[in-house]
Amino acid sequence: MALHLGDIAPNFTVDTTDGEISFHDWKAGKWTVFFSHPADFTPVCTTELGRAAALRPEFEKRNTSLIALSVDSIEDHRAWAPDIGEMSGTALNFPIIADQDKVVSHLYDMIHPGEGDTSTVRSVFIIDEDNKIRLSLTYPKSTGRNFDEILRVLDSLQLTSMHTLATPADWTPGDRVIVPPGMTTDDAKVRFSNVEELKPYLRYADAPDSE
Repeated sequence: MALHLGDIAPNFTVDTTDGEISFHDWKAGKWTVFFSHPADFTPVCTTELGRAAALRPEFEKRNTSLIALSVDSIEDHRAWAPDIGEMSGTALNFPIIADQDKVVSHLYDMIHPGEGDTSTVRSVFIIDEDNKIRLSLTYPKSTGRNFDEILRVLDSLQLTSMHTLATPADWTPGDRVIVPPGMTTDDAKVRFSNVEELKPYLRYADAPDSE
């Protein structure tokens, strides 16, 4: 069954480089970026996991944990970790799931059957504190992910979860936000600062404090 935005992320119990975990218990009370990579000891994946490790403090500021997956073994994950640290300058600092039986990969539809093998594509799921899937992305194996964009969309998701608003194209934290269509301009002026109506359906406002 395909997973959709708003669905509860399926739970699972697996072995990781940090030991056995039950996913929902492991992430309890936190947002999570759960992402798959095709294989260990591969060039694009090495750059991706290194970048994610370097950005871990930024994710932690957002109460967000990181966890990766591939269909390789724990032994391979642990043998590969020093390369990640050497190439990125940051030691691997989050768990990697060993999904050799591909149970989790199929549960989250991470296998691309047209690729000619059974390794995972570059899937990304952002899952909130209530275990709901808030974002899903799938990249081909040849294209590395932009983790700055993953941080940006996480900021948008967390802001819009706290306040009734939307974020425009290319929004980054500190930019003005959009009043949602279901809210009147008068109501928006009560809730937000500096409301500007460009069209009856397009109103900007200053972003509220996210704290």
